Order: sequence, then structure tokens, then C-alpha cells
Amino acid sequence: MRFFRTPSAGSTLPATPDEIRSACTRLSGQETRGALGSAIATLVLASSPRDLQQMRWNFSAQIQDYTPEYRKLLEETITAHLHGTFQQVRLMNQQGAFAPMTDPVAPDAPAYWEMVASRCTTGREEGDRFRLLKYLLSGFCMFVQRIPGHPVGMPFPGGDRVDCIDGVYYCPVRTKANDVDAALCPYCPALQTPESGYLK
Repeated sequence: MRFFRTPSAGSTLPATPDEIRSACTRLSGQETRGALGSAIATLVLASSPRDLQQMRWNFSAQIQDYTPEYRKLLEETITAHLHGTFQQVRLMNQQGAFAPMTDPVAPDAPAYWEMVASRCTTGREEGDRFRLLKYLLSGFCMFVQRIPGHPVGMPFPGGDRVDCIDGVYYCPVRTKANDVDAALCPYCPALQTPESGYLK
């Protein structure tokens, strides 16, 4: 069923509040990782390369007050994460990799998509569209791939990073949901990094 309209050149991502709520309701109803992955792919692949580029520009504008060294590291990490996740969605969809993934989604997945609907329905269509794409890519990581919403190597103030040790993911801000990206932390599969040096 096609319920998207074209908000900008090359992109058919949902943009209006009604479209976004409908998309999030559909995502909330997916019961297996594969079904959710396929539903996310349908939405993500409706975006355009320009959407990813604009997200990069928006992120760069948000971190202008950071030191040049830290800003450069963040920009490189986030750019690689956005494009890498997008390509992973595309590749898995092309290869039919979602069909065998019949295990159930995490119990908190529906709550995540409810949160996404609430965050992406401000009525400012361009901003809502980019926010939705960010949450789609993060949701794909957390609920389909079962990896953190922030990529391994993601640096945080104080020098700590998201890490993977013996197949277990650790994040220095996992228990700091009220301080850092509260929208992702409660749903992230990463564990809190032991004895984190994160101070803020």
C-alpha cells in the first residue's frame, strides 16, 4: 500500500504527521526481526542520497561549538555510520536476508516506534523527515541487527567510546539516558561500560 507523498526531490519518505504515524504503526505491528527489517527497508530505501547528505550537514551544524579535533572525529564516525547502515539495509533487502529472520523482535520495539511517532510529528515536514530517517536507521541497528544505535568507536566527551569486546557491546553512556540522547538509550542493546570515565 502506498501512503507516502513526495516531500522533496528524489525522496518519498513519510513527511506529514499522518504519514509518519501510519508508518510507525506499521512498524510497531511487526512481530519478527525479518518482518521489521523488511518494513524498515521499504521506508529507508524510499529516501534519497540528498536526505543522507542533509542529515550530515544538519549534524555538523549542531556540533560547531565542539573543539575542531572532536568535531572532526564525530563527523567522520557519524558519516560512516549513516552511509554504512543505509548500505546494509539495501544489501540485506536485495539478498533476501530478512526472510529467514523469524525470531521475535525485542519486547520494547513497539514502545520505540511510539516514541518515534511522537518525536517526528511536529508538522515541520523537512525536519520530521530527517528525524524519521535517523530513527529508522537506529531502529534497524538495535532491533534488526541487535547492535547499538550509536556505532562502535563513537566517541564521547572524556575519551570513552562505544566498544565491542568478545561479541558484547558496551557504551559509556548507557545508563545516562537523561543526559545523552534519551531517545535511544532506553532501547539500546549495549551494556554500560564498566567504570566509565564519562563525567557529564
